[in-house]
Amino acid sequence: MLVLLPPSEGKASSGRGAPLKLESLSLPGLTEAREAVLGELVELCAGDEGKAREVLGLSEGLRGEVGKNTELRTAGARPAGEIYTGVLYDALELSSLDTAAKRRAARQLLVFSGLWGAVGVADRIPSYRCSMGVKLPGLGALGAHWRTPMAAALPEAAGDGLVLDLRSSAYAAAWKPKGEVAGRTASVRVLHAPTRKVVSHFNKATKGRIVRSLLSAGIAPAGPSELVEALRDLGYVVEVAPPKGPGKAWTLDVLVDEIH
Repeated sequence: MLVLLPPSEGKASSGRGAPLKLESLSLPGLTEAREAVLGELVELCAGDEGKAREVLGLSEGLRGEVGKNTELRTAGARPAGEIYTGVLYDALELSSLDTAAKRRAARQLLVFSGLWGAVGVADRIPSYRCSMGVKLPGLGALGAHWRTPMAAALPEAAGDGLVLDLRSSAYAAAWKPKGEVAGRTASVRVLHAPTRKVVSHFNKATKGRIVRSLLSAGIAPAGPSELVEALRDLGYVVEVAPPKGPGKAWTLDVLVDEIH
């Protein structure tokens, strides 16, 4: 099973570990594309601060994020699972998983990123600010920048198992499963049961809890139908929309009343 996660806007500080080593990150086929984004982002942020904030979509109150980006090559690096914070990652709570579940997380979870493309939760990265919606002056829109290298790297990473897609739309644009891989991909939405609407907090927290439940139980469904059974066994209310044709992903709606 391969689980695709969105990143978080908020990130923990880099800490004092050894600096980034691009070649050590998961999906080595993305190294050249990562270097291109990293190089332009550092150069942009080392220049005119106002222009950098405009490109990155940052308010005056977030000007410190520009300075942080200038130090990406030298700042301390920590596991991505510690860098990303926010509702989904609070609910996932990687640090409190048992040893076996942490090993499964390191193998199965990929976090999509405007800067890195995608990284494993054990990959060591510095704290940064660069969303997938950014359009860099030289490289252009990052979603488009990542499509070609992702198209080569991700099918291999997916192997022959289930792909559980929990990404938001901006990050889903960087790689869309196709063909045979799409047929074993399940895209999950979380709906507030009384209103049948997506509510951000419900959506993010429930996705984090779903991943935690699967990791903790050691469940690796072989495909979307097995995932539905597993989630129902774990107590989730799931509605299913099978693929509408060859090369299309499954859609699962998880219904929740409230988050505690």
